[in-house]
Amino acid sequence: MPLPTVIVPGYLESAIAYLNLETALTQLGFPTVTVPLRRRDWLPTVGGRPVTPILQKLDLTVKQILQEYQSQQVNLIGHSAGGWISRIYLGEKPYTPRHQTNPSIWNAHSLVASLITLGTPHISQERWTRWNLDFVTNNYPGAFYKNVRYVCVAGKTIFGARRPGSWLAYSSYQLTCGQGNTWGDGITPIAAAHLAGAENLIIEGVRHSPRSPGIWYGSPEALQTWVKYLL
Repeated sequence: MPLPTVIVPGYLESAIAYLNLETALTQLGFPTVTVPLRRRDWLPTVGGRPVTPILQKLDLTVKQILQEYQSQQVNLIGHSAGGWISRIYLGEKPYTPRHQTNPSIWNAHSLVASLITLGTPHISQERWTRWNLDFVTNNYPGAFYKNVRYVCVAGKTIFGARRPGSWLAYSSYQLTCGQGNTWGDGITPIAAAHLAGAENLIIEGVRHSPRSPGIWYGSPEALQTWVKYLL
C-alpha cells in the first residue's frame, strides 16, 4: 500500500487551496491530508519571524496520519515555502531564529520517505526570508538526507523581463536568485527551485500558485509528471 502523504502549503496560503490536489492524490491511491493551516496562522511568521508555528502544525499532522494509517513513514509535498519548511522539519540541528530563545529540534527525516517540492525557492536574496533559507542551506545543503528521496519540481512558464506582463516575474526572480532575466513559474525561478543531488524536474506551462489562472503544479496535467515519485 502506498504511504500516506502530507501537503505543506505555501506562504500565507490555507489548506483549502489544496483540496483538489488532496482529492486527486487520494483517488490515485495515496491517502493524503493537508496541514490544516488558515491564512491567519501565518501572521506570527510575517517579517522574517520564526516559522515554528507552522512546523508545530506540520509535526502534529504527520504524527496523526502515521497513527491513523499505522505507517512508519509519510511522503511530504511542500509547495513554495512549504518545501523549505519541510527541510527544516527533517533536520536534527537546533532551529533558533533571531529573538527566539528556546530552540526546536524536529529530526523527522526518519519519518519521511520522499519530499517533493513544488516551485520552492530554496535560496533567497530577500531580507525577510534569507535567515531561514540560509539556515537550511548551511545546515542541510542539497538533497541532504540519503534516506529521503528528494524531488524538486520547477516551472518553465514566464521569462522575467522589464516589460509589461513580465515585470512581476522579473522582480520576484531578482529577489530570489539575483537574476531577473531567467525562466521560472512567474514567482520562483528554475535556478532556485532545484537542489543538488535531488531528482530535478521542469514542467513547462505551469504557474506558481493553486490560485493562479490556468495550470499549476497540482493540476491533473502537471501531476502526472511527479506523482510517480511518491512512495
